[in-house]
Amino acid sequence: MSKVVESAATAQLNDYLLTNNLMPRYLSAYRKKHSTETALLRVWSDTLNATETRQVTLLGLLDLSSAFYCVDNHLLLQRMEHGFGLSDVVLLWINSFFSDRTQQVAYAGELPTNRPLLFGVPRGSALGPLLYILYTAELEQVGARHGMRLHECADDSQLYIHVTITDTPVVEQCLTAYVSEVNQWMRASRFRLNPAMTEVMWLGSHQQLKNVDITF
Repeated sequence: MSKVVESAATAQLNDYLLTNNLMPRYLSAYRKKHSTETALLRVWSDTLNATETRQVTLLGLLDLSSAFYCVDNHLLLQRMEHGFGLSDVVLLWINSFFSDRTQQVAYAGELPTNRPLLFGVPRGSALGPLLYILYTAELEQVGARHGMRLHECADDSQLYIHVTITDTPVVEQCLTAYVSEVNQWMRASRFRLNPAMTEVMWLGSHQQLKNVDITF
Protein backbone atom coordinates (compact mmCIF):
# COMPACT_ATOMS: atom_id res chain seq x y z
CA MET A 1 0.00 0.00 0.00
CA SER A 2 2.86 2.37 0.84
CA LYS A 3 4.40 1.91 -2.62
CA VAL A 4 1.07 2.66 -4.31
CA VAL A 5 0.57 5.87 -2.32
CA GLU A 6 4.19 6.97 -2.89
CA SER A 7 3.91 6.35 -6.63
CA ALA A 8 0.72 8.42 -6.83
CA ALA A 9 2.32 11.27 -4.87
CA THR A 10 5.47 11.12 -7.00
CA ALA A 11 3.44 11.28 -10.23
CA GLN A 12 1.46 14.32 -9.01
CA LEU A 13 4.59 16.11 -7.77
CA ASN A 14 6.41 15.40 -11.05
CA ASP A 15 3.48 16.81 -13.06
CA TYR A 16 3.45 19.95 -10.92
CA LEU A 17 7.20 20.53 -11.30
CA LEU A 18 7.20 19.95 -15.07
CA THR A 19 4.08 22.04 -15.70
CA ASN A 20 5.55 24.99 -13.83
CA ASN A 21 9.08 24.49 -15.22
CA LEU A 22 10.52 23.99 -11.73
CA MET A 23 12.53 20.84 -12.36
CA PRO A 24 16.31 21.43 -12.52
CA ARG A 25 17.13 21.82 -16.20
CA TYR A 26 20.31 19.76 -16.38
CA LEU A 27 19.45 16.60 -14.53
CA SER A 28 19.81 13.08 -15.92
CA ALA A 29 18.59 10.88 -13.10
CA TYR A 30 15.12 9.89 -11.93
CA ARG A 31 13.44 11.44 -14.98
CA LYS A 32 11.75 9.84 -17.97
CA LYS A 33 13.91 9.63 -21.10
CA HIS A 34 17.01 10.64 -19.09
CA SER A 35 19.94 8.48 -17.97
CA THR A 36 23.71 8.43 -17.54
CA GLU A 37 23.82 8.35 -21.34
CA THR A 38 22.13 11.74 -21.67
CA ALA A 39 24.52 13.19 -19.07
CA LEU A 40 27.53 11.87 -20.99
CA LEU A 41 26.20 13.11 -24.34
CA ARG A 42 25.57 16.63 -23.08
CA VAL A 43 28.96 17.09 -21.39
CA TRP A 44 30.87 15.46 -24.27
CA SER A 45 28.97 17.40 -26.92
CA ASP A 46 29.67 20.72 -25.18
CA THR A 47 33.34 19.78 -24.87
CA LEU A 48 33.65 18.92 -28.56
CA ASN A 49 31.93 22.15 -29.58
CA ALA A 50 34.37 24.10 -27.40
CA THR A 51 37.31 22.29 -29.01
CA GLU A 52 36.06 23.37 -32.45
CA THR A 53 36.37 27.01 -31.33
CA ARG A 54 39.93 26.47 -29.96
CA GLN A 55 38.82 26.35 -26.34
CA VAL A 56 39.72 23.95 -23.57
CA THR A 57 37.35 22.63 -20.92
CA LEU A 58 37.95 22.38 -17.20
CA LEU A 59 35.86 19.48 -15.91
CA GLY A 60 35.22 18.72 -12.27
CA LEU A 61 33.63 15.42 -11.23
CA LEU A 62 32.04 15.91 -7.81
CA ASP A 63 30.89 13.04 -5.63
CA LEU A 64 28.96 13.47 -2.38
CA SER A 65 29.51 11.09 0.51
CA SER A 66 26.38 9.14 1.53
CA ALA A 67 24.28 11.96 0.12
CA PHE A 68 20.86 10.30 0.41
CA TYR A 69 21.42 9.60 4.09
CA CYS A 70 22.42 13.19 4.93
CA VAL A 71 19.32 15.07 3.79
CA ASP A 72 18.05 17.34 6.56
CA ASN A 73 14.30 16.75 6.56
CA HIS A 74 13.41 20.09 8.15
CA LEU A 75 15.59 21.96 5.64
CA LEU A 76 14.05 19.99 2.78
CA LEU A 77 10.57 21.14 3.78
CA GLN A 78 11.79 24.75 3.85
CA ARG A 79 13.30 24.45 0.37
CA MET A 80 10.15 22.83 -0.99
CA GLU A 81 8.09 25.74 0.36
CA HIS A 82 10.31 28.68 -0.61
CA GLY A 83 11.91 27.27 -3.76
CA PHE A 84 9.03 25.31 -5.28
CA GLY A 85 5.87 26.92 -3.90
CA LEU A 86 4.63 23.85 -2.03
CA SER A 87 2.66 24.40 1.15
CA ASP A 88 -0.13 23.31 3.51
CA VAL A 89 -1.34 19.74 3.02
CA VAL A 90 1.53 18.82 0.71
CA LEU A 91 4.20 19.71 3.27
CA LEU A 92 2.23 18.05 6.07
CA TRP A 93 2.04 14.85 4.04
CA ILE A 94 5.77 14.96 3.19
CA ASN A 95 6.55 15.56 6.85
CA SER A 96 4.48 12.52 7.83
CA PHE A 97 6.48 10.53 5.26
CA PHE A 98 9.63 11.27 7.30
CA SER A 99 8.12 11.01 10.78
CA ASP A 100 8.57 8.16 13.26
CA ARG A 101 11.21 6.30 11.26
CA THR A 102 13.67 4.14 13.15
CA GLN A 103 16.65 1.94 12.39
CA GLN A 104 18.57 -0.97 13.90
CA VAL A 105 22.12 -2.11 13.23
CA ALA A 106 22.98 -5.73 13.97
CA TYR A 107 26.55 -6.22 15.21
CA ALA A 108 28.32 -9.30 16.58
CA GLY A 109 25.08 -11.23 16.68
CA GLU A 110 23.31 -8.62 18.78
CA LEU A 111 20.41 -6.40 17.75
CA PRO A 112 20.21 -3.17 19.78
CA THR A 113 17.06 -1.18 20.41
CA ASN A 114 15.53 0.98 17.69
CA ARG A 115 17.05 4.41 17.20
CA PRO A 116 15.13 7.37 15.76
CA LEU A 117 16.15 8.24 12.20
CA LEU A 118 16.38 12.01 11.95
CA PHE A 119 17.98 12.49 8.53
CA GLY A 120 17.90 11.08 5.03
CA VAL A 121 15.36 10.13 2.39
CA PRO A 122 14.31 6.47 2.30
CA ARG A 123 16.39 4.53 -0.24
CA GLY A 124 14.33 2.20 -2.40
CA SER A 125 11.22 4.34 -2.04
CA ALA A 126 9.37 5.76 -5.04
CA LEU A 127 9.36 9.30 -3.63
CA GLY A 128 12.85 9.47 -2.10
CA PRO A 129 14.85 10.25 -5.28
CA LEU A 130 12.53 13.11 -6.27
CA LEU A 131 12.84 14.66 -2.81
CA TYR A 132 16.62 14.45 -3.11
CA ILE A 133 16.44 16.34 -6.43
CA LEU A 134 14.47 19.15 -4.79
CA TYR A 135 16.91 19.27 -1.88
CA THR A 136 19.97 19.72 -4.13
CA ALA A 137 18.43 21.92 -6.86
CA GLU A 138 20.28 24.99 -5.55
CA LEU A 139 23.60 23.57 -6.76
CA GLU A 140 22.73 24.55 -10.33
CA GLN A 141 22.27 28.16 -9.24
CA VAL A 142 25.61 28.15 -7.40
CA GLY A 143 27.39 27.02 -10.57
CA ALA A 144 25.65 29.64 -12.71
CA ARG A 145 26.83 32.45 -10.42
CA HIS A 146 30.43 31.53 -11.27
CA GLY A 147 29.93 30.95 -14.98
CA MET A 148 30.06 27.18 -14.54
CA ARG A 149 27.82 24.63 -16.22
CA LEU A 150 26.49 21.83 -14.07
CA HIS A 151 24.96 18.51 -15.01
CA GLU A 152 23.72 16.24 -12.24
CA CYS A 153 23.14 12.52 -12.25
CA ALA A 154 21.89 11.29 -8.86
CA ASP A 155 24.57 12.24 -6.29
CA ASP A 156 27.27 12.74 -8.96
CA SER A 157 27.76 16.18 -10.48
CA GLN A 158 29.72 17.19 -13.58
CA LEU A 159 30.88 20.79 -13.39
CA TYR A 160 32.66 22.41 -16.34
CA ILE A 161 33.62 25.65 -18.05
CA HIS A 162 35.09 26.44 -21.49
CA VAL A 163 37.86 29.02 -21.94
CA THR A 164 40.58 30.02 -24.36
CA ILE A 165 44.20 29.28 -23.48
CA THR A 166 44.84 32.91 -22.55
CA ASP A 167 41.98 32.82 -20.04
CA THR A 168 43.02 29.67 -18.18
CA PRO A 169 44.43 31.64 -15.20
CA VAL A 170 40.95 33.16 -14.72
CA VAL A 171 39.46 29.68 -14.48
CA GLU A 172 41.56 28.93 -11.44
CA GLN A 173 40.00 31.91 -9.68
CA CYS A 174 36.49 30.87 -10.80
CA LEU A 175 37.01 27.31 -9.60
CA THR A 176 38.40 28.45 -6.25
CA ALA A 177 35.45 30.79 -5.71
CA TYR A 178 32.99 28.11 -6.77
CA VAL A 179 34.48 25.43 -4.50
CA SER A 180 34.43 27.87 -1.59
CA GLU A 181 30.72 28.61 -2.08
CA VAL A 182 29.90 24.93 -2.64
CA ASN A 183 31.66 24.02 0.61
CA GLN A 184 29.56 26.59 2.45
CA TRP A 185 26.40 25.25 0.82
CA MET A 186 27.33 21.67 1.68
CA ARG A 187 28.04 22.47 5.31
CA ALA A 188 24.67 24.21 5.54
CA SER A 189 23.03 21.19 3.86
CA ARG A 190 24.89 18.59 5.99
CA PHE A 191 26.76 17.25 2.95
CA ARG A 192 30.45 16.76 2.29
CA LEU A 193 32.49 15.95 -0.80
CA ASN A 194 34.05 12.53 -1.15
CA PRO A 195 37.69 13.48 -1.94
CA ALA A 196 38.59 9.98 -3.13
CA MET A 197 35.93 10.13 -5.86
CA THR A 198 36.26 13.82 -6.80
CA GLU A 199 38.47 14.69 -9.78
CA VAL A 200 39.40 17.75 -11.83
CA MET A 201 40.81 17.52 -15.36
CA TRP A 202 41.42 19.47 -18.56
CA LEU A 203 39.80 18.40 -21.83
CA GLY A 204 40.57 19.58 -25.34
CA SER A 205 42.67 18.92 -28.41
CA HIS A 206 46.23 17.67 -27.96
CA GLN A 207 47.61 20.87 -29.43
CA GLN A 208 45.63 23.11 -27.08
CA LEU A 209 46.31 21.04 -23.97
CA LYS A 210 50.07 21.36 -24.53
CA ASN A 211 49.70 25.07 -23.79
CA VAL A 212 47.86 24.59 -20.47
CA ASP A 213 50.30 24.95 -17.59
CA ILE A 214 47.79 24.95 -14.70
CA THR A 215 47.22 21.67 -12.84
CA PHE A 216 44.92 20.91 -9.93
